[in-house]
Amino acid sequence: MASAGPQSAPGAEPSQPSTSTPTSSFDTANDATAVIAGSGTVVGWTHSAQELLGYRDTEVVGRSAGFLLAMPEDPVRVAGIAERCRAGAGWSGAADVRRRDGRRIEVDLRVSAAFNLDGRECFLVSGRERRPEWTVGQSVLDAFVTSSPIGMAVMSPQLRYVWMNDALERIGGVPREQRVGHRMSEVLPGLEADALETLMRGVLESGVPVMDYEYQGWSWADPHRPRAYSTSFFPLTDGDGTVNGICYMVLDVTDRWKAQQRLALVNDSGTSIGSTLDVMRTAQELADFAVPRFADFVTVDLLEPVASPDGPAPWPAGTGPVETGPGTRPSGRGAACRGAGADDGDGAVPPRPNLRRAGLSSVREGCPEAIYQVGDVVDSVPPPHDVRFLSEGEPVLIPALRSVQDLWEAEQPARAATIRDYGLHSLIAVPMRARDTVLGLTTFVRSVNLVPFEPDDVLLARELVARAAVSVDNARRYTREHAAALTLQRSLLPHMLLGGMALDVASSYLPADAKDGVGGDWFDVIPLSGARVALVVGDVVGHGISAAATMGRLRTAVHTLADMDLPPDELLAHLDDLVLRLSDEEPDDEASGTTVLGATCLYAVYDPVTQLCTMARAGHPPPVVVRPDGHVSFPELPAGPPLGLGSLPFETAEIKLPEGSLIGLYTNGLIEGRDRDAELGMFHLGSVLAQNGLPLDRLCAKVVEQLLPVPQPDDVALLLARTHELSADHVVSWDVPSDPAAVAGARARTARVLRTWGLEELEMTTELIVSELVTNALRYATGPIRLRLLRQSVLICEVSDTSNTSPRLRHARTTDEGGRGLFLVAQLTRRWGTRYTPEGKIIWTEQELPSTEG
Repeated sequence: MASAGPQSAPGAEPSQPSTSTPTSSFDTANDATAVIAGSGTVVGWTHSAQELLGYRDTEVVGRSAGFLLAMPEDPVRVAGIAERCRAGAGWSGAADVRRRDGRRIEVDLRVSAAFNLDGRECFLVSGRERRPEWTVGQSVLDAFVTSSPIGMAVMSPQLRYVWMNDALERIGGVPREQRVGHRMSEVLPGLEADALETLMRGVLESGVPVMDYEYQGWSWADPHRPRAYSTSFFPLTDGDGTVNGICYMVLDVTDRWKAQQRLALVNDSGTSIGSTLDVMRTAQELADFAVPRFADFVTVDLLEPVASPDGPAPWPAGTGPVETGPGTRPSGRGAACRGAGADDGDGAVPPRPNLRRAGLSSVREGCPEAIYQVGDVVDSVPPPHDVRFLSEGEPVLIPALRSVQDLWEAEQPARAATIRDYGLHSLIAVPMRARDTVLGLTTFVRSVNLVPFEPDDVLLARELVARAAVSVDNARRYTREHAAALTLQRSLLPHMLLGGMALDVASSYLPADAKDGVGGDWFDVIPLSGARVALVVGDVVGHGISAAATMGRLRTAVHTLADMDLPPDELLAHLDDLVLRLSDEEPDDEASGTTVLGATCLYAVYDPVTQLCTMARAGHPPPVVVRPDGHVSFPELPAGPPLGLGSLPFETAEIKLPEGSLIGLYTNGLIEGRDRDAELGMFHLGSVLAQNGLPLDRLCAKVVEQLLPVPQPDDVALLLARTHELSADHVVSWDVPSDPAAVAGARARTARVLRTWGLEELEMTTELIVSELVTNALRYATGPIRLRLLRQSVLICEVSDTSNTSPRLRHARTTDEGGRGLFLVAQLTRRWGTRYTPEGKIIWTEQELPSTEG
């Protein structure tokens, strides 16, 4: 093994292997080591050598090393190696050796310079088994380092540039001669040089590499365009582990960084754009979001029907606006795309769309670049495009506005002036479309940011506008439906509340906020016979037009049932049956989220003569009552089930309301909210109503103001009524004997009462009415008969008996001797009717009081 190759002595220049010779570097401390005399005899054998070749020291020491070789070495080559080692140069190379088990292996050997051991010339030979590794020549390594797309540099322990490759020069834009010998902070100010040097000092001290540290900066070759870099640092060490410098590698990751930035921008837009269901607010949110993160100046222009949802519907994508009139003709899908201002040879000029500025934002305070402000009508699209650009065109990218300066000067000189004055240099215009509907145009412009827009920016602009377009369209659709539902609901609610002499009434109705839409709350005041007044409030489940329409149906039904003078419990029972029938008519695939089932209602009837209020409720909150002394209570009415459940009874409760009492009917939106439950809301309601001295309308407004300081998620209806007693001097009643002769006495007493009330003008007609009603009672009924006259806003005449048979109005023939009594009554009165009581029935009439004017 004496021919196995020398190792360089400390400080000696090692020999360089040929470029085709397999080699590898290794640490001799872990290698198999032996000491071989100049004669080739093994004089020393280590445990690591035994592990590599399998021979124990007793089997090797004292023998020639040649038996370890797999093939005999060339004597001339061996002599040359020996001479090199004796000269102190050492040698390294490869050799094939044979293990004790006969297996042949290839090892990397190093032979030291000759040294004297106990008077003998010896060599230290070390080696390790060669792994399947390959190296390239120095020229290839040099080419790899210099032509690598990854920037590389070597820094001294003082963090000065020692060496750098061409890629780093290209990435940073700083020439090599300006870097070498200088620190990074001296040649790259502003590029986080201090932070990078801090990282390198940490690597020098700890020896731990730093991998993939990312930062943003600029290249000196293009200082206006931001770049992103990924940098790694690792220590350069010598054989004993001493750190002699830093190597760092730089990779330009701008494309990846931009993609991440664009993705983050798109994600952030989802939480910033479309926060409300307001068209103009959504357009402004798009403009505010894009400035300055994407552009320096942004305008959002919407078609007139979109910006003003009460107008006509916008035109669908793929078509132009349809306008006819002098000098224009319809522009539809089949119309050819024409340049702005061009005609078809017959004088017809394609109409431009009516756009309205809905959003505007700029990095400059006050948006001085803007020709049009928010709310102004805008009549322009980017030249050379015409109106069809909005419906069919793709986004427009103009990286350099100066390239189309002539077109702007010719078609839009005012805009051309702002381009010059404020340095607007790059533009993207994106048509705003959603669900095959043209909505408007969004324009992004850069000025302060000197980096022009590029094609990838168009993708981002398209995505931002597409997301905003969906929000704008949602807001547009909601606004139209909300306005229609609100109009429908208000048309169905009473425009005037008449409590007569029995009640002073005031009401308040607040539609829900934009999040949930119009609901189905309603209230009403219905004059009944006998000077009584019905108060009703109800709530339909759901929101929108369907809820408003359902509310209208229920309100109409309550009016019809109230005209029948049904008691409250019977009225709710009939209303419950109606709701069941209406629910059966609803389609199974109803998608509106509104159902007539579960509607609630409270119905109360106040009689000013007896001062009694009879009430029944169907799943509705109880009324609030404030006595004249200020005591507040919520009467414990039988709750009753919501409407539409069927087969469950409703019960009435009766309370006395003295003169000046206050009763309030309301929907649950008034007492329930996001921050309170119903019980707390009822307490606050009672506290506000207990305040005396306020007019009823002021009190109603104060309740709403204090209980609803912020927009509410549900409709609110509030109906307040202050009671009045119909005093004894306005009511006269007496029993009529069951004798036909009593009719004359009834007529005479009626005349005396009317004269007492100053109603002489009504004597004749009232005597005739009394005569007919009393005569019918004597003829067709049994038991006691009672006559009552009431003077209120009208003159009321009532005749009660114990019969349950309702009189019927009929048209008598010319030959009939009778049958004309009720016909005459109907002609002489404003209205008349029948209501049933536990004792029988009451026939009543109403006459207008004579005018006191003149």
